[in-house]
Order: sequence, then structure tokens, then C-alpha cells
Amino acid sequence: MASVLQFDDVSVVRGGNRILDAVSWTVDSSERWVVLGPNGAGKTTLLQVAAALIHPSSGMATILDETLGDVDVFDLRTRIGFASSALARKLPAMETVLNVVLTASYSVTGRWNESYDDVDVRRAQRVLAEWKLDHLADRRFGHLSDGEQKRVQIARAVMTDPELMLLDEPAASLDLGSREELLQLLSGYAVAKGAPGIVMVTHHVEEIPTGFGHALLIRNGGVMAAGPIEDVLTAENLGETFGIPLELEHRNGRYTARSLVK
Repeated sequence: MASVLQFDDVSVVRGGNRILDAVSWTVDSSERWVVLGPNGAGKTTLLQVAAALIHPSSGMATILDETLGDVDVFDLRTRIGFASSALARKLPAMETVLNVVLTASYSVTGRWNESYDDVDVRRAQRVLAEWKLDHLADRRFGHLSDGEQKRVQIARAVMTDPELMLLDEPAASLDLGSREELLQLLSGYAVAKGAPGIVMVTHHVEEIPTGFGHALLIRNGGVMAAGPIEDVLTAENLGETFGIPLELEHRNGRYTARSLVK
């Protein structure tokens, strides 16, 4: 197994606030990680460092064998698949779904003067089909439902055949049917041959796809627990992370959590 992400005492300080606090963590290429924690825990900042969008204030972040601060981040970012609501807001609402996915080849968010080979178009069409979006290829991105937009973002991230996949709350705001459809697709991707290392942030254990074998729990910028999911994802650890007594159920590869407070 090769490491695709390694944090060594990574801290991020903004406006005097310590958003990440001495985080040490390693992700191997064969691993699929879920990151859980309450609002304000530092999850999105963690992904921003992993995506080479921001640099640590201290410590060392090594991504795909490249150290932040010693690498051209614009080249590095082309090797990382990243999907988030912040990125979605940058995608032109009137761009077609096919172009939203296709433009990932140049790491741009809209068609300009760049040219694409037939192989790029065929690749985009194949990815759309794999994520059950081929029937929407000519639709405008801004006209899609939330669930469809979420899947388009992931298809865009997959387009470049990334070496590391980062997903920031991909199931947030989805209805039950859309969530379950997305999680089924993510589960299939997680176990597919050749899939990259994956890190997915979520607030809810119910949104963890099957096939994810590791978990990182974070609170107030610090790591509460990290490792194999069966060791980390316990009622006690979750209760300490979210600050409330919880009961946890695991059935058929999926999790549910409920408060014990009456």
C-alpha cells in the first residue's frame, strides 16, 4: 500500500483561532475513510488542506508524495478529485452537464477557448453513464435537482481518473431516495478495481457507504479517534465527539445513531 495523504502535526490558524490542532493522519491508496464531527470541528478545513487548496500554518502535509510548500499546487490539484458545495457554487448554472464534467480535464469550471479530443468527450460520456447521468448530458447544471447536482460533482471529480478522491458532505440536503441512490453508487465506486484512496466528510453515520473501512473522528480541530471503522465507530467515541450520549446500531454494513437523552 502506498500513502496518498499524510499529515504530520498539521495545524491551521485563522484570525487567531486554531481550526486544526496538531493533526497526524495517514491515508493509504487502498483505504476509504469517513471523517465525522460536529459543526465547526474542522472537517472542511481538513479537506481543504488535503485538496491543496490551503497550506498548514504549521506541520507538514504530504499529498501524493508531494509536500505542500515545495510543489506547484496547480499541477498537484489535477491529480485530486474534489467535490464540495463550495465548488458547486463556482460551476456555471447554464453550462451543460457534459461540459461540467468535461472541463475537469483542464481544471476549469466552464467552457472557454480550450479544445478537447474525442477521447475526452468519450471519457466524459462514459463517466456520466457510470453515475447514471447520461440522460442528463445536455441539461443545464442549474436546472438539476440537488441529488443530480451532487452526482454531477462526483462524476466531474472522477473524470480525471484521480489518485485521491475527496468528498465534502456529498449526501447533505438530499431526500431519502436520492441519498440512498448516491450511497449505492459510492459503495460500488469504493470497491471498484482501480478506485483511488477516498476521504469523505459527513455529519451523519447513516450516510457512510458500505465499503468504507476507516474512520476519523474530529472535535475542536483535534483528532478524537482514527483507524479501522469497527474500532473507531463506537457509541462511546461518537458520544465524546458530538458531546451527547448516543446508542449506535450496525446492520448489513450500515450504521444508525440515536440520542440516549430522554
